[in-house]
Amino acid sequence: MTGFGIDNLPYGIFSTPGTHPRTGVRIGDAVLDVAALTGDDVHATGSLNAFMARGPAAWAQLRADLTGRLSDAAHRATVEEYLHRLDDVTLHLPFEVADYVDFYSSRHHAENVGRIFRPDGDALTPNWTHLPIGYHGRAGTVRVSGTPVVRPSGQRKAPQDAAPTFGPSIRLDIEAEVGFVVGTPSELGTAVPQAAFAEHVFGVCLVNDWSARDLQAWEYVPLGPFLGKSFLTSVSPWVVPLAALEAARVAPPAREHELQGYLQDGEPWGLDLDLEVRLNGEVVSRPPFDQMYWTPAQQLAHLTVNGASLRTGDLYASGTVSGPGRDQRGSLLELSWNGTQPLTLADGSTRAFLEDGDVVTISATAPGAGGGRISLGEVTGQVLPAR
Repeated sequence: MTGFGIDNLPYGIFSTPGTHPRTGVRIGDAVLDVAALTGDDVHATGSLNAFMARGPAAWAQLRADLTGRLSDAAHRATVEEYLHRLDDVTLHLPFEVADYVDFYSSRHHAENVGRIFRPDGDALTPNWTHLPIGYHGRAGTVRVSGTPVVRPSGQRKAPQDAAPTFGPSIRLDIEAEVGFVVGTPSELGTAVPQAAFAEHVFGVCLVNDWSARDLQAWEYVPLGPFLGKSFLTSVSPWVVPLAALEAARVAPPAREHELQGYLQDGEPWGLDLDLEVRLNGEVVSRPPFDQMYWTPAQQLAHLTVNGASLRTGDLYASGTVSGPGRDQRGSLLELSWNGTQPLTLADGSTRAFLEDGDVVTISATAPGAGGGRISLGEVTGQVLPAR
């Protein structure tokens, strides 16, 4: 089973030799040419943005239409005419990224980071259980899975160094995350409540927010992440529609105290997703998304509560996904405990942080409507030497 059955139907942008990029839907190990099948020019733009901007009614209508065509034998000949083998297509960035926001919503991750860097203090900052912490990232360096990860250079300063030095990062890391893609925009000055989450968010993708921990450590006080994060953020080529994740919805963890009204839990928008992180083909972690303290609906509500508007193509990510076990940590910072406990791989080599040539792949599955599991695909990247 591929995890890409009729209960999934994720959207992407693909091309074949000599043709322009266009919308496709993955079914099994094939890609269905939605532009050719429907004749709707909105699917021939080379981006999902124009279709996403049409809103939830259009999303539901197309999903129903595709489900009907794929499940009715009467349409088999027509459908097969527009199917392409996955191996024969090139996959592109599925949407034009308008803005990018990265959150920090895993309590296990936040506590691990706090224990690493503040061993004698509180693991969490005082605001962490009151609001979803986030920062604005760089939309222009969000790229599709498979884009090479050129090792970034910048300033870094180890505690024992008298002065900062400049050079390639020596603490290059991953962050296993889940991303949420906005389809329907909102008006400036108007907050989007949690109840409107599904009216604005089109679907879900996987994210690896590559991080240069040494650059980040030197630059981030007092304003937060900058060059240590902005060099590349990788996203999976398939956007799974929210409608495919109904069976994955779960209640979030218990709250430590009463939240502000706009953040109080309404509909359950925790998601039961099982992530898997592979380093050079070897599984090194299986982070569970169902334990994320802040849900994507709360993140969207917080992102807009000050009146900030949404745009079609906005991407916001969950932050690193980590669970309570060592084999559930979503970053090498945690897996190697800041380099003090390096991982030993099957070939006998060790890793504290990424080396040139390393390939990292993040994948995920979720419960499907039919009782099986659907796939969110994967996001992958290989580290290349600094230029």
